[in-house]
Amino acid sequence: TDRFSKIGAVPALKRLNIVAETEQAFDYLRSRNSRLVHFKFIAEKAAIPVMLNVTLYHWTVENLVKNAIDAMKGEGKLKIEVVSLDKSVKVRISDTGKGIPKRNFRRIFTPGFTTKKRGWGLGLSLVKRIVEDYHRGKIRVLSSAIDKGTVMEMTFKVAG
Repeated sequence: TDRFSKIGAVPALKRLNIVAETEQAFDYLRSRNSRLVHFKFIAEKAAIPVMLNVTLYHWTVENLVKNAIDAMKGEGKLKIEVVSLDKSVKVRISDTGKGIPKRNFRRIFTPGFTTKKRGWGLGLSLVKRIVEDYHRGKIRVLSSAIDKGTVMEMTFKVAG
């Protein structure tokens, strides 16, 4: 695919419905994962326009979902929720995995930081760059509890 060739380039942003794009990424990932992971998608029916680079946005959702599945060791509940606010929209990805210690909430976005045996620690640093630098959004650990799970939250401005 051409998605990695886009990193470092000026992104082409298009006015797209973030609900539909998130659901499309969700459906793709659900179709390719174990039945031991119970997927749930929650969103309002109304379209929410956001300026997105669809390739990079889908990769971001995919990376967050794969991290969630890794944290659950391939078994558990994964939820993606799109929440519309007044001038912004939040995309939350929740899992029932091992959780993230509070001291690592910011560190997980640092290039090279990983807790995995096999990993370069680049995924979340790229996710942060794509969300914050390219899309002018925000990403954070909304909440996490050890052995209970984590909620990652991306926030984007609604396109006028």
